[in-house]
Amino acid sequence: MTDLTLLARGREALSGVFNLDALLTPDEREWQQRARSIAEERIAPVIEEDFENRHFREELVPVIAAEGLLGMHISGYGCAGASATAYGAVCLELEAADSGWRTFVSVQGSLAMSAIAKWGSEEQKNEWLPRMAAGEVIGCFALTEPDGGSDPAAMRTVAVRDGDDWVITGSKRWIGLASVAGVAVVWAQTEDGVRGFIVPTDSHGFTATPITGKLAMRASIQCDIALDGVRVPDANRLPEAKGLRAPFSCLNEARYGIVWGAMGAARNSLEVALGRAVSREVFGSPIGGFQTTQNKLAEMLLEYEKGVLLALHLGRKKDAHELDPTQISVGKLNNVREAIKIAGMARSILGGDGVTDEFPVMRHMANLEAVRTYEGTDEIHSLVLGRALTGIAAFK
Repeated sequence: MTDLTLLARGREALSGVFNLDALLTPDEREWQQRARSIAEERIAPVIEEDFENRHFREELVPVIAAEGLLGMHISGYGCAGASATAYGAVCLELEAADSGWRTFVSVQGSLAMSAIAKWGSEEQKNEWLPRMAAGEVIGCFALTEPDGGSDPAAMRTVAVRDGDDWVITGSKRWIGLASVAGVAVVWAQTEDGVRGFIVPTDSHGFTATPITGKLAMRASIQCDIALDGVRVPDANRLPEAKGLRAPFSCLNEARYGIVWGAMGAARNSLEVALGRAVSREVFGSPIGGFQTTQNKLAEMLLEYEKGVLLALHLGRKKDAHELDPTQISVGKLNNVREAIKIAGMARSILGGDGVTDEFPVMRHMANLEAVRTYEGTDEIHSLVLGRALTGIAAFK
């Protein structure tokens, strides 16, 4: 586990140059501090052990729920109705501990709960959202398929109408939380295009199998899902969800959280590298006194500060209902890519010790490679920006 004195020393030095807290409103800071307390007091002390043991610490779910963090950006139905900026600050603090816990809040709130809140009926919202906000029910979002990835339009999972029911058959892959979820939002092709369905995970024919052998996101759960003739009533169909616009709207909520979250992993990497730079002595003086080390720290700070300011700018635009999905692509592409670079430079400052679990940096680097892939790869977000610039779509 990281030396807390080292981390505190780095944080103090970093805040003297750039202090995000000062740019937040009192309400946003209150939400931020709730998440920071959970991250530092409940997640950080056990995360290296959990990462090593591939363990998702499910007992932390009610702790996070008790602070109102699940679906916090949704209004009503037991949800807090907090600002987008406040939610972003929460994502940053959680990912400073580990990407897996920001992912949990994202899958639960930005994906599963948002799908029901945006596209569900009043009956569905009242049935599921309060229990999910309270952490009584974990949700998952079953969109990605083994052969789909960046091409959800090629979806092979189908839902066929049978009287008053729907019968769903197909497979999904890389579905977060599926093996511990009580409910899944499943997307399937129908005669009328892609539709969404609320599927209790104890339904006959629904099987979720955790993916093994992961070298990233090891303190989190991602699964393969098999849907073998799963039958649900028409009342479980999301009535307002028609076409890919519906799941994409939820993906944009999750991508927005990543813009902030990646900077949490970057900050934590920078803090420990900075603390180490002023405490470790080589050739009779702290390594932070050498020009090459100071140059690395300066580069890390620049990209961290720019990334946080970009996240804050997008948060303010989202709160003003002015945020465009293309701008989210800018944030996701830039901030994850730069967070990986920051973690890499931090590792070099830590020297050989940087590859051990004494420091969180290699864990952040591995996790961020997974974050780089999900919710749109670098390549897809680059093509989104290319389409916006030229007016020509390079992909379907």
